[in-house]
Amino acid sequence: MGLLFGSSIFYYYLCTQKPKDSPKVILKTLVIMAKQTTRPLYEVAEEIRNDWKNVYFGAKPYLDAMSCLESINDNYGWDSGKSIVLYFLANASSWRGETARRIKKELNAMTK
Repeated sequence: MGLLFGSSIFYYYLCTQKPKDSPKVILKTLVIMAKQTTRPLYEVAEEIRNDWKNVYFGAKPYLDAMSCLESINDNYGWDSGKSIVLYFLANASSWRGETARRIKKELNAMTK
């Protein structure tokens, strides 16, 4: 969710909404719109698998679970999607690089 992504949401909002909204209303709307446009977890998991060739054994079960989830609001057995993502992040410290930083930031944003 880089600057370009955020800018396009802001541009879309300004083009489609009333210009007299207060900055507080605009910000709240942008946050809601940004949360609605997050990628499904199974897509994130696929990108992780494509980048992280030798997945750490502690992260693998959580990555497998993420492959079955649409969002952090879904459940995997008795575990919430949010807890799956948080446990994955806790076990993914050995995954490094530009893609890893970007995806970890995206997953952290989903859990907020």
